[in-house]
Amino acid sequence: MAEGTMTWLGHASFRLDTPGGKRVYVDPWLDNPKCPSSEKDPARCDVIAATHGHGDHVGSVVDLSKKFGPLPIVAMVELKSWLKEQGAQTDDLPGPNKGGTVEPEGIKFTLVNAFHSSASDDGTYVGEAAGIVIELEDGKKIYFAGDTCVFGDMELIGRIYAPDVAVLPIGGHFTMDPREAGVACELLDARRVVPSHYGTFPLLGGTPDELKQQAPSGTQVEAVEPGGSITL
Repeated sequence: MAEGTMTWLGHASFRLDTPGGKRVYVDPWLDNPKCPSSEKDPARCDVIAATHGHGDHVGSVVDLSKKFGPLPIVAMVELKSWLKEQGAQTDDLPGPNKGGTVEPEGIKFTLVNAFHSSASDDGTYVGEAAGIVIELEDGKKIYFAGDTCVFGDMELIGRIYAPDVAVLPIGGHFTMDPREAGVACELLDARRVVPSHYGTFPLLGGTPDELKQQAPSGTQVEAVEPGGSITL
């Protein structure tokens, strides 16, 4: 089985190409200012996962599902229902809630806690914000914290799910900054960390270099430019 890869598409958007040959988009907002032009018109998509309902995390969900769907959308139960109301082409399975696991296309998705707001751009309630732990076909696990501050129960996420890679926001203002993200690395006991949600706008001023200074010794901070990939 081949190794999976994860590609940063700018802001909080990622593309996973799994060992089983599936393509997963996480928090796709392909119109973000940092998304490479080559990534704005995907060739395929098998699953979409969304941590919460803000437009900078679900901005491309409906369009992707219409182009490639119907396909599985993994999101909080209220958010998935709202996305269907917006025209998303997906299945009739209710979205999970925190602690719940679904397994579309042989890939496990578990929703976990996050501390953040969540509403559509017009203010409609679309469920609480969540993080997502994704377990690939080869057993590798990636924790997407979504938008959140640091919180003590990240230690439980590390204890229960033991993610191989943690994707943490570092921009500040709306989410953790590098100082809080450094503590998150410690709580998660994360050995590999990919920073996200920074540099898109001037407000998001945290940097990977600052995270490297704040993270515990031995933490591998794997910062890539938009369009760059890491091997999972």
